[in-house]
Amino acid sequence: MCVAAPAAAQTDPGAAPVTATEAWQAPTLTITRYDEHWTRLADPAARGEHWTGRFKYIPIAPGSYLTSGIEFRARNENYRHDLWNDGPSADTGYLWLRAMPYADLHIGAGAIGVRGFLQPIVAHAIGVVPSASPIDQTGVDLLQGFADIRLGAVDTGSTAGQGATLRIGRQMLSLGSERLVGTRYGPNVPLAFDGVRGLISLDGAVISLLAVRPVQPGLKDLDDKRSRTKSLWGVYAVFPDIGLASNLDVYYLGYRNAVATFGAESGKERRHSFGARIFGHIDNWHWNVEGVAQIGRFERQRIGAWTLGTEFGRSFPSVPLTPDAMIRVNIISGDRKRNDDRLGTFNALFPKGKYFGELSPVGPTNIVNVNPRVAASLGSGVSASLSGSAYWRYSVQDGVYDVPGNLFRAPGTATARFIGKEAEATLAWQATPELELSTSLSAFTPGSFIRQTGSARTITMLGLESNSRF
Repeated sequence: MCVAAPAAAQTDPGAAPVTATEAWQAPTLTITRYDEHWTRLADPAARGEHWTGRFKYIPIAPGSYLTSGIEFRARNENYRHDLWNDGPSADTGYLWLRAMPYADLHIGAGAIGVRGFLQPIVAHAIGVVPSASPIDQTGVDLLQGFADIRLGAVDTGSTAGQGATLRIGRQMLSLGSERLVGTRYGPNVPLAFDGVRGLISLDGAVISLLAVRPVQPGLKDLDDKRSRTKSLWGVYAVFPDIGLASNLDVYYLGYRNAVATFGAESGKERRHSFGARIFGHIDNWHWNVEGVAQIGRFERQRIGAWTLGTEFGRSFPSVPLTPDAMIRVNIISGDRKRNDDRLGTFNALFPKGKYFGELSPVGPTNIVNVNPRVAASLGSGVSASLSGSAYWRYSVQDGVYDVPGNLFRAPGTATARFIGKEAEATLAWQATPELELSTSLSAFTPGSFIRQTGSARTITMLGLESNSRF
């Protein structure tokens, strides 16, 4: 369950209130942390309202202050028949541990201001078979470290008025619903980018321009480096209150990968994504609809890919347990014809980590997905959800991919479309405003395509998590 964050810390101001968080969302506050604004605590009396107040606003000089905080997370995941197989590493369990402290220095509260943000990470994994990967552990390293130069808008966290911010350095990015660019918060090591970002506020609208490279974490201390083969650039604009209780995002994202692989072919990929998202809520209804078209080139092939994601839901505040029910339908293109000069496989670029839930063996490529879900508040800070998912291949000429976009079941001669079905239950307790305890139980039953192409055992996963953050 998500406890109330400061109004300015909401990263999706048009979204409807929910009774339980998604798997990829933080339990409290924000994921990136730099989106939180604490100037209301300039009043010493306000800082005394809660024990964390003394850490969230530390006055240094008139108009200048320091914010600090930390996250401690321990997560245990236990699998049976991981990726539908019964090999030696199919039944496994491991423990993820991470700590992410941060310090956020603001200097100047007038028309000009500067800012320095620093967030190291300590991440370790125990029991990963056959060995830990860079998303399991990274030792001691720098997760975020950047400097801001702000002109115009006063540093209150409000999007009202006009102003511009230039941000240079290492930073996590969360764009919209994180369909293409996300923080990878669910796994143990989040995703960061090195580069430059410009933020322009125009009376409510916020335009973000960026030119960055993803950071490739290493397994040892202080060995995270920016990618030499991948780069991302573009513009993302958010227009609130466009009418009909809706908000609008429009964006262009350019992407280059010098060592891309699709099927049996490797080479240079240059892809352009054009997207729009409309979302909002009125009364007890909420919605989120997003479409993306992709063009470009991969070696000798022209790229033509697309996706359409829809989400419609309704809350029932007058019903016991105040349930919220919704249904999602995602259609994501795959390659329609092998060995031609056109590539139809969608590339989700840098999506959120646990894309369809706590258990996400299937990623957002070449699928049709239907996902109903109901969440409820059980009282005393306890929330629960129950969801189901069914997955089909969009194209029988293309295979099944994981969340990072790696092909792990090639199409071969299989003709079946049905990948499988999944059920998932979650339970979370917001024990204090800073501490959340949660658990999930998931099962994925393979469909005819998985049975036609290899081992096909039902995957089960039990997740246990403790997250303390302020």
